[in-house]
Amino acid sequence: MQALVTRRLPPEGLAALARAGACTIQQWDSDEPIPQSELLARVAGKHGLLCLLSDRIDKEVLDAAGSNLKVISTMSAGFDHLALEEIKKRGIRVGYIPDILTDATAELTVALLLATCRRLPESVEEVKNGGWTTWKPFWMCGYGLSDSTVGIIGLGRIGQAVAHRLKPFGVKRFLYAGRHPKPEGAAEFEAEFVPLARLAEESDFVVVTCSLTPDTAGLCNKDFFGKMKKTSVFINTSRGAVVNQDDLYQALVSGQIAAAGLDVTTPEPLPTEHPLLSLKNCVILPHIGSATYATRSAMSVLAVNNLLAGLKGESMPSELHL
Repeated sequence: MQALVTRRLPPEGLAALARAGACTIQQWDSDEPIPQSELLARVAGKHGLLCLLSDRIDKEVLDAAGSNLKVISTMSAGFDHLALEEIKKRGIRVGYIPDILTDATAELTVALLLATCRRLPESVEEVKNGGWTTWKPFWMCGYGLSDSTVGIIGLGRIGQAVAHRLKPFGVKRFLYAGRHPKPEGAAEFEAEFVPLARLAEESDFVVVTCSLTPDTAGLCNKDFFGKMKKTSVFINTSRGAVVNQDDLYQALVSGQIAAAGLDVTTPEPLPTEHPLLSLKNCVILPHIGSATYATRSAMSVLAVNNLLAGLKGESMPSELHL
């Protein structure tokens, strides 16, 4: 059995790979993405592939791999980078990591919300550039969570973990939208399941934690932002393509909404000349939702264990059933 790993793994992941036994593992030894030409060349004939969210595993890659490929393990909770219909058609098993990064991503979501609504990056810049002159009654004022309404789009594991962390801040009411009600998940927060339009209209803070699907692509667009309050703050830590970024830019520039915080964009990385980066009321992070040492290490170990189990024809610790 032969497998390709498309990126250098943390030490814990490498240690897990050492248990590959009779499996021969080829690793792209860099933190940078494997070039497409190298991916196509190296995946040929492999039985397994361990990839990252930034590796697009499409028909071209699958064709290059050939009929030997039996398992793909992605070191991510999301799988929109995988051509699932093609993968299913070829009978290839898929491993993923849906649970490990929940807490880290929820923490980052709350941090981004607070940084955005309290204008922290802007305030730090004012300290550095001499803009801080004296105490002023309304200078650098933002919006607080106490007595607010928070709307969560996608009350899954991460959405619930975000609500759990926000509740002690004094949030008055939680709303959520999605494909269907989740009464068990919503019970702790007494969250109300509402149509998307109502969530936009009534929320002081909108937090997007849903999966990227054909139904959610472009979900947050001109119509959505037009329904939001002018004092509301928009946060996205799901996938960049859930948001129409041109519409978001116009909503921020026109004052239709107060501010936005994004940990995900389209594309990634966002070009430095992108209009959103010129706005003071838009905080953009480089997709670091799961970026704690412990989380990334655990992610790599589970991704390796999924790969090795798949190569051996055993049950994966975490398999995506197609």
